[in-house]
Amino acid sequence: MPPPSSPQWHAPVAATRVTINGPMKKKDDLKRQVNEAILACQDKQAQDVSVLELEKDSGAFTDYFVMCSGTNPRQIQTIADAVDERLEALGLRVTHSEGYKQAEWVLLDYVDFVVHIFSQKSRQFYDLERLWKSAKRLEPSELLAKPRRTPAAKSAVAKSATTKSAGAQSTIAKTAPAEPKKTRKKKA
Repeated sequence: MPPPSSPQWHAPVAATRVTINGPMKKKDDLKRQVNEAILACQDKQAQDVSVLELEKDSGAFTDYFVMCSGTNPRQIQTIADAVDERLEALGLRVTHSEGYKQAEWVLLDYVDFVVHIFSQKSRQFYDLERLWKSAKRLEPSELLAKPRRTPAAKSAVAKSATTKSAGAQSTIAKTAPAEPKKTRKKKA
């Protein structure tokens, strides 16, 4: 590597974390990013989508694995493209990817989480779920669990929603013109 005084030398660029919708806690931000990756997989009909939350003391190099399967190479590449596009729209770029051309096992590394897109045969052969059996297995729906509300808060929210919806219905009834009834002409 050339010395720092050389015009060819560039200082390393520090990785920056992108926040979504303003400042968030790192954990919430990470969960939202992982959730977006899951949604991208599901949008392209990925099969057996699962998430492993890796333990800090297990020597893991990342926090989450998102794993899914595709039925053929084209679908596997399409899933990888969808994940990449969806996360790039949020300002998050893949730091390393492997296996796209062969489309047997595509790996997309986002540092804090890694997306693995397998063919069914490769997923059974490598069996990452078994290799990382100490990891906590999560269902995609669990990842962004909503905070629990107290019973009083639930009833207040329910009352305001009922009042709003009733008011909206009466406004619609007053302002919407009555549609003429459509009749079908019989063919002779």
